[in-house]
Amino acid sequence: MEFIATILPGWRDDPVRPVVTSETVLSAQLCSRLNGACRHGGWDFIQFKQEEPDEASAQRTVDLAVSPAGATLWIEGREYTEYRTLFPIECKRLPTPSGTNRDEREYLYSRYSTTGGVQRFKDGHHGSMHLRAAMIGYVQSHSVTHWQSRLNAWIDDLVRERLDGWTLSDRLGLISYDRGNRLATLRSQHGRYGLNDIVIDHFWIEM
Repeated sequence: MEFIATILPGWRDDPVRPVVTSETVLSAQLCSRLNGACRHGGWDFIQFKQEEPDEASAQRTVDLAVSPAGATLWIEGREYTEYRTLFPIECKRLPTPSGTNRDEREYLYSRYSTTGGVQRFKDGHHGSMHLRAAMIGYVQSHSVTHWQSRLNAWIDDLVRERLDGWTLSDRLGLISYDRGNRLATLRSQHGRYGLNDIVIDHFWIEM
């Protein structure tokens, strides 16, 4: 998690990086930078993969997945090879792009589909075999503090609407905000039906 946080500002500020707004293209760029940093920064035992099939539901893909690279890792008694995901990462733009069947709350939840970022983890569509996950927020307008307040207000609304499974404990807590690098880390914990809770580390980079 710390490794990802250290890479984000340099990736955003790289003068040779094409300036784009698309979530898919941004995630592809970031995946390339993370893999390059792994190879040259002493992390060559891990790799990042884009659009990786979810381990429990192969018809669904996660935006980014972290796995060993040519190595076998043992974590808490579980074996991880290059064919097994260490943890999944979902990427979202803030704000959500406008469009047909797009919900402005899509980082959290979508009333039109199961495309909500946190929603996918809560419902077990992503990461059902994991207790930890991450989300990367590409902040394309306003600030980190604006979006933390906005998302937590939306969670409050979902609770008031008695939307199944949502509680006040789903709110996002700010861990750190580096105003110089325009990068924040947040954390949230979510209950899941039939599964253990999942902890999500959020990395928000002001683009």
